[in-house]
Amino acid sequence: MAINHFDSPAGHIADNVAGFARTLRACGLPVGSGAVIDALKALRLIDIGNRADVFSTLQAVLITRHDYALIFAQAFDLFFRIAKEGKDMLDPVQPLDQARKSPPSVSRRVLEALSPPAIMSEREASEGQEIRPSVSDLEVLQKKDFAQMSAAELAEVTRMIAKMKLPQARLRIRRTRPDSRGLRLDLRRTLRGGLHTGGEIVDIHRLGRIDKPAPIVALLDISGSMSDYTRLFLHFLHAATNRRGRVSVFLFGTRLTNVTRALRARDPDEALAACSSVVEDWAGGTRIATSLHDFNKLWSRRVLGQGAMVLMITDGLEREADSKLAFEMDRLHRSCRRLIWLNPLLRYDGFEPRAQGIKMMLPHVDEFRPVHNLSSIEGLIAALSQAPGRHGRGAARGLNEGHHARSR
Repeated sequence: MAINHFDSPAGHIADNVAGFARTLRACGLPVGSGAVIDALKALRLIDIGNRADVFSTLQAVLITRHDYALIFAQAFDLFFRIAKEGKDMLDPVQPLDQARKSPPSVSRRVLEALSPPAIMSEREASEGQEIRPSVSDLEVLQKKDFAQMSAAELAEVTRMIAKMKLPQARLRIRRTRPDSRGLRLDLRRTLRGGLHTGGEIVDIHRLGRIDKPAPIVALLDISGSMSDYTRLFLHFLHAATNRRGRVSVFLFGTRLTNVTRALRARDPDEALAACSSVVEDWAGGTRIATSLHDFNKLWSRRVLGQGAMVLMITDGLEREADSKLAFEMDRLHRSCRRLIWLNPLLRYDGFEPRAQGIKMMLPHVDEFRPVHNLSSIEGLIAALSQAPGRHGRGAARGLNEGHHARSR
């Protein structure tokens, strides 16, 4: 039987739920007043003294996407930090003291959201007072790690990514079209034009090569170790999908999911919500070899034709690193024109490929680049803007390019 404390004079449940909703908004999660009212109604039906039930109830009502689950869990643990039975909901909760030590795994934006200045900023933003970053702030954002950004900084970076000029590298194919400056003679049109003049005056018609945008195929790791980078790179891929043709996006953790159609929605929030609804293994484990096997077997012939470039975004921390991973990477490398591996671990100055999975994957990539801040994404755009060439440069050069991009 549910225990109802809402009528108790010492109860502070409504205030705590409202404060928790403000904390989630400060973390960048869309939680409206209607969701708060629904949460209060739902809490009347459960035992408030059971912390697990309270967590599950608030998560079911306040969270609408899988990619918000990790931030929600961290914010819940810190906001209701008194872990005794029911006391965390019945007693008033004060803002988190920054001097108090917190678990190292907690996101920085969660810690900042629980500080008093962040709560005041969230209230000012709700009143329509928009704060614009200065030029110096934007320069800092260029090199700041995504994992170290606050909710406000992540929102600004998201807007900057949406405005980026995306690559339009052209791929010259064998087909031709009429072109007055072409190098090949269009004999059929030339002879047909000469029939109208009896062969006395002949207009020379020429043919030129057709250039098309090189196809881009993105394989994005959505495991728990990539949670700080997945959402922002999905925003980048959404902009690429809407502004550039021939882009295919696949998400993988423990299984492979094609989200190309979901990302075609014009609104980025709607597109990411659609991705969240079709993915079942968000922020779970990592099985790169199994996911690559499914891609090579089911999708490679459909999307890797006509000189496609592949972007693999993962930290390479495979759960079951064996010869199967090397075989699938080699098969993928041979099927595409260019394979670029984007790894957030390259943000560390002393990075070395010691993990078994990374060692097996590196020999089969053309470039090895970091993907942890805006500067690294701009470097990727510059690389994609180049004319796509045949692979074969090897992992050594790619590793050097990655260290060079990180040092900038």
